[in-house]
Amino acid sequence: MRENKSKYSIDIEDLYVEYRTDYGVVKALNGMDLKIEHGKTLGLVGETGAGKTTTGLSILKLIPDPPGVIVGGSIKLDGEDLMEKTEKEMGQIRGKEISMIFQDPMTALNPVMTVEEQIAESIELHEQVSKSEAIEKARAMLELVGIPGERGKEYPHQFSGGMKQRVVIAIALACNPSLLIADEPTTALDVTIQAQVLEMMKELKEKYNTSMLMITHDLGIVAEICDTVSIIYAGQVVEHGNLEDIFENTRHPYTEGLFNSLPNLKDRKAKLKPIKGLMPDPANLPEGCAFCPRCDYAMEICKTQKPEKIYRNDGHYVRCHLYNEENIQEGRLETR
Repeated sequence: MRENKSKYSIDIEDLYVEYRTDYGVVKALNGMDLKIEHGKTLGLVGETGAGKTTTGLSILKLIPDPPGVIVGGSIKLDGEDLMEKTEKEMGQIRGKEISMIFQDPMTALNPVMTVEEQIAESIELHEQVSKSEAIEKARAMLELVGIPGERGKEYPHQFSGGMKQRVVIAIALACNPSLLIADEPTTALDVTIQAQVLEMMKELKEKYNTSMLMITHDLGIVAEICDTVSIIYAGQVVEHGNLEDIFENTRHPYTEGLFNSLPNLKDRKAKLKPIKGLMPDPANLPEGCAFCPRCDYAMEICKTQKPEKIYRNDGHYVRCHLYNEENIQEGRLETR
């Protein structure tokens, strides 16, 4: 693993990504900012279509081109700008320094290769070891994720969904990456297996001191496994902070809406309060705040001006006009 040249394992600033299609330009990321300290886990939370997966693919420079284009911004891994890397250099970084666990283990694995061959493939590529040594390490990785090493000779169809996800995690961690991107890694699993897989990921992350980007829409997973949280909406982080900031001092109306739409365990009869409306069309975003059409607190300024970051403390910021100095002075926040 590389030397830590920066405070942050990954540091994304002002990232813009577009998908240029025959039907128009889809603005997937719009000034995306994201920082993860070494050994920490950041939860990236938002609805489907908010730009979570595009963020993960951007870090790996795997945006499908065409139609995807990284228009501007910087992505730094341990202080080194990935935007300046060639495709050959990125091939060395992927799997060794940055690994990704994809949403669906069913489609992430090759059905005609044994699982030990699939784990060994990455080890052989990045660690310059013989095939027999790579297979040996692959079996050790299977043991590490709770699968008997002798099962390495089996094929993916012989494993359950939870076991397949463990194999995918073994592949991702085989070369001890400095950053692990987990794209909704438990979506396809039932609840009890979810808990086991999350606990295992947490233990392995601590063992290897790996930084992790946990892409999810599940705030329960965030509370369980993350150190910091970024709430993403329409391709931009609208609120960021640690667990206490986000869960106890919620600021953005969208974050508030996400919490209100969760079931109330204390009052089983309480009705859910879904966020009204839908995510804006990324090919036709509003002129001002992207959340304005769905917001209960929207003001005139929200329709025309995009909100800037406003910091509550060193680590907690929000993009919302409600927190402008003049609005705070005029007492407009008393209703919140």
